[in-house]
Amino acid sequence: MTSWHPDAGPQPGSARWEYLRQGNAEQVQAGKRVCAKLVVADEGQILLVNPTYKAFWDLPGGMAEKNEPPRAVAAREFEEELGVPITVSARPLIIDWEPPKGPWDDQLVFVFGGTLDTDQRAQLRIADPEEIGDYAFMPTAEALTKVHRDVADRLRRAVNSTSSRANYFELGT
Repeated sequence: MTSWHPDAGPQPGSARWEYLRQGNAEQVQAGKRVCAKLVVADEGQILLVNPTYKAFWDLPGGMAEKNEPPRAVAAREFEEELGVPITVSARPLIIDWEPPKGPWDDQLVFVFGGTLDTDQRAQLRIADPEEIGDYAFMPTAEALTKVHRDVADRLRRAVNSTSSRANYFELGT
């Protein structure tokens, strides 16, 4: 049995524990969707993937699983999509809040920098052809024309990010 420690929050089974559990179970609190993407720049070119289920190219990355940290999401999704591990920057380049659209609730989009060495780049491959149809490195200007407008805005801001801190936006503003 795992022992409880006061730093872990309310003691399991206590009135406070039950109150917080109930709020979480009934989704009184936001169940925020989290997405993590990667900007992999190499010799002035940006790496994009062409998902089979979207009309536009996209940055590598995807949706968080339950309780998964955004940086880990970016690393996991990249390897699932392109078959190699990647070094993900410690800090996000930007964080963008996206309002609800279609059947989806709002989400936080974290965009990190990613680094590949020469061997990793040579080993890139489509790891899941049902999800990814193609990938390519292309000049930033071309990449901006291949992705959806909201992704282009994020990509532009991420590439231009010079701060040692993440830049936070709400729908790009």
